[in-house]
Amino acid sequence: MPQDPDIQTRIAETVALLRAKLGVRDKTLEASIRKAKRRLPRRVYRQAMMLARSEAMASHPKMRLILDTPKLVRASDVVQDHLGSINLADRRWGWFLGLLGGLAFNLLALTALLLVFLWWRDLI
Repeated sequence: MPQDPDIQTRIAETVALLRAKLGVRDKTLEASIRKAKRRLPRRVYRQAMMLARSEAMASHPKMRLILDTPKLVRASDVVQDHLGSINLADRRWGWFLGLLGGLAFNLLALTALLLVFLWWRDLI
């Protein structure tokens, strides 16, 4: 019995980490995982879904007894380790650099097209 609230606590911590690191604002772990699916690696997603499927069973007193607690603890550790390693500042910086890269490419493409058009019209 002492490990039973541990699973519920781990599920709550995982939901809190999803909110903090990925900005997913759902109450249940399963809904949060489904929204964050593309931002999670496949192995982490599988572990998180295993944890999410056991969420309803963990809250029920009799169903809680049939849960594979060590497996769920390992799954929770994998998901929380991955979410804990996400650096929000680095993600923002990467998004900003990607935006600047796309803008620079578009300006170069526009300049090239303008030069080709001016050469075609014999204005250069």
